[in-house]
Amino acid sequence: MKTISKISFLILTSVVILTSGCGSNKNNSTGQTVTAERWSVDKARDWAKDLPWFRGSDFIPSTAINQLEMWQAATFDPETIDRELGWAEKIGMNCMRVYLHHLAWETDKEGFKQRLDKYLSIAGKHNIRTIFVLFDDCWNPTYQAGKQPDPKPGVHNSGWVRDPGELIYTKPEIKALLEDYTKDILTSFGNDKRIVAWDLYNEPGNSGYGNKSLPLLEDVFRWGRKANPSQPLTCGVWDNSLKELNAFQVTHSDIITYHNYLDEVNHQKMIDTLKLYNRPMICTEYMARRNKSTFFNIMPVLKAQNIGAINWGLVSGKTNTIYAWDTPIPDGSEPQLWFHDIFRRDGSSYKQEETEFIKSLTGAK
Repeated sequence: MKTISKISFLILTSVVILTSGCGSNKNNSTGQTVTAERWSVDKARDWAKDLPWFRGSDFIPSTAINQLEMWQAATFDPETIDRELGWAEKIGMNCMRVYLHHLAWETDKEGFKQRLDKYLSIAGKHNIRTIFVLFDDCWNPTYQAGKQPDPKPGVHNSGWVRDPGELIYTKPEIKALLEDYTKDILTSFGNDKRIVAWDLYNEPGNSGYGNKSLPLLEDVFRWGRKANPSQPLTCGVWDNSLKELNAFQVTHSDIITYHNYLDEVNHQKMIDTLKLYNRPMICTEYMARRNKSTFFNIMPVLKAQNIGAINWGLVSGKTNTIYAWDTPIPDGSEPQLWFHDIFRRDGSSYKQEETEFIKSLTGAK
């Protein structure tokens, strides 16, 4: 969900391949709790060997402008979720990446978890599994519970909110709440087979934060290891200039995830670098038509190498992601070339040749 498109391919200052044991939360001889470790390469590869090729979208229903509108009780929309995931199923998608938000949990813990379960049941009905995202450094720094803002005409993701955003700096005591949130969600759903993986932190360092995001990133992985879910933990690399963050992400993730919004040559270079970690890989964001990242040139590359292919956006809606990051259209008219998204809100394809091509790769009838 980058607001810039400067990523070329990931060059780490050093390649460190960690092969620590899988570990578990258990008591040692002194009775103290031992925190789980990063999965070994063998465990990660064993996890992946019987799984399908994952393909799908970063999903938010067209009726929600942000994570809070998706998950709050008053605006949770299972009918739209059901309808739109049905369209995804018809073109052979089997995995969605979905953002959560701690404030939706904080204001209604049990209701929030019930809605997660409801969403997972709907997705499961359509043979779709989910990657959940816990935290995020993108877009608006502040937020509040209740009614969310209306979209700004022609502005990409005008209402999307960070998590925790500026609160981590203005109210550092929030960390205790964030820890409780992380552990509650990861333990409540830690054995749920409808969940593929936990993407702990989307694009840490975005919005100009840089290494200011590293302490929270470290904390989130520590909390995740204490919760010790059966699903893998990960955090996708996205900007080659954030060397310390990148190094931490790839050496602490059980599986390797990444974002790339450029053409197939650049994308393959990034893949080649990340393959050095010898772990299963999922591209959790790609497909920006203006940037020459399309289904036609990227999706076959990912399928051929059994790398999960999760594009940004399923249905055009309140997030306005048919508009490019830095090219607003103030009158709200439809751009000649959509930036993201596949379907219109009536279920018709933006480009029929695209959906037919996706179906040819997924084997959908």
